[in-house]
Amino acid sequence: MHAAESTIDAEELERLMNHLLGDLGAAMSAALVVIGDRLGLYRAMRDGDPVTAERLACRTQTDARYVREWLSNQAAGGYVSYDPEHDTFFLTPEQSLALAQDGSPVFIPGAFQCASAMVKATDRVASAFEHGHGIGWHEHEHDLYCGTDRFLGPGYAASLVSSWIPALDDVQAKLEAGARVADLGCGHGASTVLMAQAFPRSEFAGFDRHPQSVMRAQLAAEEAGVDERVTFKVACATEYPRGGTAGYDLVTMFDSLHYMGDPVGAAAHVLQTLAPDGTLMLVEPNAGDRLADNLNPVGRMFYAASTLVCTPASRAQDVGLALGAQAGERRLREVLTAGGFTHLRRATETPFKLILEARP
Repeated sequence: MHAAESTIDAEELERLMNHLLGDLGAAMSAALVVIGDRLGLYRAMRDGDPVTAERLACRTQTDARYVREWLSNQAAGGYVSYDPEHDTFFLTPEQSLALAQDGSPVFIPGAFQCASAMVKATDRVASAFEHGHGIGWHEHEHDLYCGTDRFLGPGYAASLVSSWIPALDDVQAKLEAGARVADLGCGHGASTVLMAQAFPRSEFAGFDRHPQSVMRAQLAAEEAGVDERVTFKVACATEYPRGGTAGYDLVTMFDSLHYMGDPVGAAAHVLQTLAPDGTLMLVEPNAGDRLADNLNPVGRMFYAASTLVCTPASRAQDVGLALGAQAGERRLREVLTAGGFTHLRRATETPFKLILEARP
């Protein structure tokens, strides 16, 4: 029996429609989060003091009528709080941390910036569905690159130096003494610069396929004052240079392996560029090995990103394995093992990230 011919459960239908309406409101409101972030509306409310629409418009040099409508939407969605008695709006400390404090561990507007760019790729992704071709990372809107940096960077800042590196065997001591590090798929350089700031005796090389990101990464290193020990070059993970006869003491991949067309080839090349006692640190979304394990809000978000960006990016490259953003630990281990690594362990994890340590 077809679904259309079966008996409709009225209560179940109402639950579904309420769910869909909630998602529709969220989808339409995503653009307003980007606008609020871009125009500084959230930042102007950061202190938590109640403001009228007119006052906020004055602070941000925007139009009060538009601001009133924006605030109303944000209050309806729970992103901004409303005091009906005084007709004022304010951010709670939690709302401020998430929406108004760029760099906080839970800062979220960067993710909305990514989502805005992803939606603009709808026609191209639909074509990829029909014809099976890929869509290169470089073919997306600029907001995707900046948004990814703003979304992932705070998480790296919160955990990379304080938790992830200490969880690796003997790596922190090497970095403190002076080591050579390669950061693959470095993007705008957030992870590379963080490590360089924390370990002033070590040298770092960041590699990425995207020339514009490499240029931005170099600027980030200059702004942080670490450019004498940090270099960025355009190169893919299967071809980046070894960096001296001794090889790298540490190679890192932060949320980049699942974008690669040939992750097995990348793992094999990493093995060739590592020092004999070197380490690969792989950071990927902390997904379960089964689809059923990932049917939750986090999995939903990552499967969406994987469908719109990660899988098409992999399919646009040689091999086009298309691991996907929810590959899971078992599949990641299979890739690393196929690339020649023999010693693998889960070094640590967060609710959102899995950190694997791989050695020859």
